[in-house]
Amino acid sequence: MKEYYISLLATGNEIQDFFLVKGIAIKLGSNKKQYLDLLLGDCTGEVTAKKWDVADTELPSLNEIQAGDIVKVKAQVTEWNSMKQLRVLKIRRAVDQDGIVMEDFIKSAPEKPEDMLAFLEAATEEMKDPELKTLCNRLLTDNREKLMFYPAAMRNHHAEKAGLLYHMKRMVAMGEYYCRVYTNLNRDLVVTGVIIHDIEKINEIESNQIGVASGYSFEGQLLGHLVQGIKTIDRLAEELGIDHEKTVMLEHMILSHHYEPEFGSPKKPLFPEAEILHYLDIVDARMYDMEEALTGVEPGEFSEKVWTLDNRRLYQSTR
Repeated sequence: MKEYYISLLATGNEIQDFFLVKGIAIKLGSNKKQYLDLLLGDCTGEVTAKKWDVADTELPSLNEIQAGDIVKVKAQVTEWNSMKQLRVLKIRRAVDQDGIVMEDFIKSAPEKPEDMLAFLEAATEEMKDPELKTLCNRLLTDNREKLMFYPAAMRNHHAEKAGLLYHMKRMVAMGEYYCRVYTNLNRDLVVTGVIIHDIEKINEIESNQIGVASGYSFEGQLLGHLVQGIKTIDRLAEELGIDHEKTVMLEHMILSHHYEPEFGSPKKPLFPEAEILHYLDIVDARMYDMEEALTGVEPGEFSEKVWTLDNRRLYQSTR
């Protein structure tokens, strides 16, 4: 059993334990010396790690380590930019004799993928618009296998097994409530917007079946999931005979949901359902990041700085 879960690491301690490799690279420092740059994880979170001054003789064994491997690490827990980091002293790949329990390392959505998918399918079944219902059913069916494990990101919000499905499920749940309050919203359009807005992350990100993303695909790097999503909707709309106006509105929802040009959206939302989609996305991402940041933080204490939340340190209430 793991002793040093990431959420419980204390600065100044020396640790020796197993971790999941989520990212690994040999880099050249400003002193012209090689170092090993790692992102390590377990079921409680992730932490960056460095092994400084890597000798040429160490490269063959280090080059064998890949994202998705379990490694045994001896390291000192340090702090950099107010965030915990591991200074690696020794590292090796795990072997069968180490008795690894994979559940200790796989960070998963807190709900069963089958239940989350069933929730989305039920929301789709309630649609009154036959074209939108057909489109959503097609997307959920075509992507069913990957939705069972795909993360929603390389890092940050919902970067976990079935994280994309969890993100979609919570956004639909919130969207249903929004539609009850703001009765001018077209409920079917809101739900469809949620289902399509990030669906092409499945083809943008490369991930294994335990939800660890190893990088971006060729199209993911050159186009990104917004453009990939528009291409998919364009193709399916023609195939399924979806109305042109409706098709363009769906494509606009994908295009505009990041809101700002610097985040990839050349257009801001131009109708209410597109606007609400953006805020559903933002709220769910920020609530996720806040929950993650406060995991393991004692009542009355503050978290480490959270980069995705403008480097805020969050407070854990005593109530």
